Amino acid sequence: QAYLSYSNVAALTHLARKPGWDITRTLDNVKIWTHEEGAVLSFKVEMQVKVPSHVAFSLLSDFRLRQRWDRHFLTCEVLQAVSDEEKIYHVTAPPATGHKPRDFVILVSQRQPCKPQEPYMVAVRSVTLRAVPPSPEFCRSEILCAGFQIHSSGGSSCTVCYFNQVTAGVMPYLAANLSGSSKSIEDTALECIKFLE
Repeated sequence: QAYLSYSNVAALTHLARKPGWDITRTLDNVKIWTHEEGAVLSFKVEMQVKVPSHVAFSLLSDFRLRQRWDRHFLTCEVLQAVSDEEKIYHVTAPPATGHKPRDFVILVSQRQPCKPQEPYMVAVRSVTLRAVPPSPEFCRSEILCAGFQIHSSGGSSCTVCYFNQVTAGVMPYLAANLSGSSKSIEDTALECIKFLE
């Protein structure tokens, strides 16, 4: 478990630092970037939020609050509180056209910064839990690496960056968005900002 937690946070840090991000869309307070490497597509959504970074961190690290702003989350329950900083959740998501609803078993690792210039982190990856085997009513999907980095930009505001490394399982949701107007990603980002503020 310690290794999984460490590698979860390390993978998000590594993804955030990769060179070669291309900006695909800019709104007033949202920027969307993509990064392609072989068959893996990653995207980054950068949001300017008018709340202190520690407030954004506490709201984003509790995934049970995610349904309030992310319509891709139908249900979310804590399966196991591994420690103060690690929780395992079971999440269900609505079906993409012509598919079964999807579900995920994810490890969420939260970290406060050790130094002032470092971001708060909420890292996410799929894990296997014997107690929750795949169920026939859902299509069990996998998150390789996702999560939030929250950078303070002064006392009462912060920059929230959401990262996701996209696998084939998540592609049906994103293919249309990324090729078109990135509308769903954009709408979700604006809902997130509204929720945090």
